[in-house]
Amino acid sequence: MVLSEPYWDHHIPLPKLGPLYSRLVTAFVALICFINSYDGDFVFDDSEAIINNKDLNPDTPLSNIWKNDFWGSNLSSNSSHKSYRPLTVLTFRINYLLAGGLHPIGFHVLNVALHCVISVLMIDVFAILIGGLVHNGREAKLSLSPKASFLAALFFAAHPVHTESVAGIVGRADLLCALFFQLSFLVYCKAFQGGDKKFSVLWIFGSILLCAVAMLCKEQGITVLGVNAAYDILMVCNLNIYELAHQLLSRRKSADVSDLFTGSLLFLGGSFLLYARWRIMGTGPPSFTEVDNPASFAENVILRIVNYNYYYSLNAWLLLCPWWLCFDWSMGCVPLIKSATDWRIFWPLLLWCCLMGLVYQALCSQDSNKRRTLTFGLVLLVIPFLPASNLFFRVGFVIAERVLYLSSAGYCLILAYAVGYCSCHWKKHKRLLRATTLTLLCVNVARSAQRSQQWRSEQSLFASALSVCPLNAKVHYNVGKNLADRGNQSAAVKYYREAVRLHPKYVHAMNNLGNILKERNELKEAEELLSAAVHIQPDFAAAWMNLGIVQNSLKKFDEAEQSYWNAIRFRKKYPDCYYNLGRLYADLNRSIDALNAWRNATMLKPDHSLAWNNMVILLDNTGNLAQAELIGKEALKILPKDHTIMFSLANVLGKQEKYKESEGFFLNALKINPNIASCHGNLAVLYHRWGKLDLAKRHYELSLRLDPSAPGTKENYNMLKRKLEQRQRTVG
Repeated sequence: MVLSEPYWDHHIPLPKLGPLYSRLVTAFVALICFINSYDGDFVFDDSEAIINNKDLNPDTPLSNIWKNDFWGSNLSSNSSHKSYRPLTVLTFRINYLLAGGLHPIGFHVLNVALHCVISVLMIDVFAILIGGLVHNGREAKLSLSPKASFLAALFFAAHPVHTESVAGIVGRADLLCALFFQLSFLVYCKAFQGGDKKFSVLWIFGSILLCAVAMLCKEQGITVLGVNAAYDILMVCNLNIYELAHQLLSRRKSADVSDLFTGSLLFLGGSFLLYARWRIMGTGPPSFTEVDNPASFAENVILRIVNYNYYYSLNAWLLLCPWWLCFDWSMGCVPLIKSATDWRIFWPLLLWCCLMGLVYQALCSQDSNKRRTLTFGLVLLVIPFLPASNLFFRVGFVIAERVLYLSSAGYCLILAYAVGYCSCHWKKHKRLLRATTLTLLCVNVARSAQRSQQWRSEQSLFASALSVCPLNAKVHYNVGKNLADRGNQSAAVKYYREAVRLHPKYVHAMNNLGNILKERNELKEAEELLSAAVHIQPDFAAAWMNLGIVQNSLKKFDEAEQSYWNAIRFRKKYPDCYYNLGRLYADLNRSIDALNAWRNATMLKPDHSLAWNNMVILLDNTGNLAQAELIGKEALKILPKDHTIMFSLANVLGKQEKYKESEGFFLNALKINPNIASCHGNLAVLYHRWGKLDLAKRHYELSLRLDPSAPGTKENYNMLKRKLEQRQRTVG
C-alpha cells in the first residue's frame, strides 16, 4: 500500500496532540457528555429487558440466556422479537450479581465506560480509514492523519444521537456491538500489516470470530464484514470503485488470487454466521404490526418506497441536527406520505442529491486521499444502517436513534474531512473555522449532557417527547402511565384520553384508562372502554379481567364470570384473575367455587397474600374454623411476615378459645405494624373474653386512639368499663 499523508490534515484547526493525550481528551469529552446519567433510574425498555427479565437473576440457570431472546422470552415463541443477544444479557447478569440486585448505578456506569472506550478506539479506526495502516521499522503503528482522526473521534464522542444507547441501559447492546465491530475491523487490518498483499489467515479468522461476538451482542454486528471488504478493496488492492468496475467490464485485468481468497473467506464467514442466526431464530422472523412500522404495511409499493426514503432523510437530519430527539417515533409521530403533493417529498430528494454528490466525489475525484476518505465515510454511514433500512426485512420501528450509533461514525468522518478541506482552501477564514468547529463541539457536548439528563427518569424522558412528537399516542400513553404510577390519576386520565383520541385502537391506553375510571367509580364508561379493547384485541387477557371487575361492580355477575374465564383462556397462568373470580363467587355465596379459585391463585403464585387471606376469612365466616386454621398456618410458612394473615388466623384461633396462640399472632402482627386499629381492637376482645381485663382496656384505648370511629370498639370498651367498675364495687 503506497499511501501519503493527507495534505489537509495539518490544516485542521486543532492542536496536534500525542497519541496518549488525544485519547485522554477524547475519553474525557465522552465522559462529560453522559456522566450525569450514571445515577439515573431504569427507564422505558429497561423495565422489560432488565427488571422483568428473569434471565438476569443468579438463581435462573445460566443456560437460559442462550435459549431466550433479549427480553427473556423463549426464541421458539411466536411472540418473541427474535433479538438474540446473549452476551449483552450476560453483562446485565454480571451487573446484577456484582450489585447484589437491581441497582441501576452499576448498569449506567458500565454503559458510560463502554462509550468512552469506543470513542478512544475510533481514533485508531479513523486513522486507518484516512491514512492507512502504516508502521515504522520497529513495527510501531504510525498515524498519517493525527488531527483528522482525533477531530472525527471528538465528533463521535460528543454526538447527541448516542444518548439513547449510552444513557438507556438497553442501549448496552449497541455499545457492545460497536466495540466488537471496531475490534473485528482492527484485527482484519492487522492481517495485512506485512504489506505487498501478504496476509495472515489466522488474523482474518480472528476478525470473523469477533464479528460473531458482535452479532451475539446485537445483530447489526454482521455489517463489519462489509466494512472489512471495503477496506480490502480500497486499501489493500489500492483501487477505487470506478476503476475496479471499469477493469472488470473491460476484462483488462484479472483479479488477484489473494484478493479472491480473502474475499471468499469474508463471504463464507458471513454466510455461515447468517445461516447460524437464521437457525437460532427458530420459527422465522418476528411479526410486527402496522403500529410499529406503518410504511411497511402500505399496499402501494411506490408509497412504501417513498416513505422508507423519507425515514432515511429523517435519520440523516438526526445526524446533522440532533436537537429533536425522542425515545419513540411510532404511532403517528411520523405521518405517512400519501400523495405526490405532500411537501415532505422534498427531503428524500434532497438526501439523494447530497448522497449522489458525495458518491460522485468519492468515485471521480483526482485526489486519492479525498476518494478514500469520502468512500470510507459513506461505507461506515450506510453499511451499518442496512439492517434498519427495511430493505431486507421489515423492522419493528419507524426511527430508532440507537441504530445510528455506528452509522454516526461515517458521518463524523465526512464532517472531519469537510473541516479539513475548508481549512485548507479557506486559509483566510481559519479563525472563523476554528471558532465554528469548537462551537459545534461545545453545542454537541451541551446537548448530549442535557439529553442524558432527560434520560435519568421516565418522568423527564416522557415529558421531553411531548414537544417533539405531539401526535405520538405512545408518548401520551407513557406520560399518563408515569403520572398514574406516581398517584396523579386525574392528570393521567387526560393523557390516556389523548392517546386514545390519536390512536382509537390503542388497547393498552383503553385498558389503563378503564382501570382509573373503575377506581373512580365511573363504571359505565370504564365498561365501554374495556369492552372496546377486548373487541379490538380478543386475546387481551388483562382487559378481560378488568372488564370482569367492572361488570362485577355493576352486578352483571354472569357477564363478569364469562369475562374472567376469557382472561384465563388467553392467559393460562393468571393468579390475579383467579383471585378476582374467587371474589365474584364469594359475592354469590358460592363458597366452594371461591375457595377453588383462590387455591388456584396460590398454586400459580404462592405468595399471593390476598388469596390466602380471603380463604382464611371465608372459612372463618362459614364456621370451618379448623380448616381456616390449617390454611392460615400453611400461608404463614410461605409468608412468615404477613401481618394480615396473622390477624385473620388470630381471630380464628380466638374463636376456638386457643387464647395463648391467638395472642401470639396478634402481638406478632402488631410488631410488624403497630398502628392497626382493628388489630388492637380484636386483641382487646380476646383479652376481654380471656378475662385479662386490664390488658383489654389498654388495647381498646389504643384502638380508639388510632381510629375513634372503629365499629363496635367503643361499645365493647364501654361494656368493659362497666364490668371493671362493677368489679371494683364488689372488691370495695
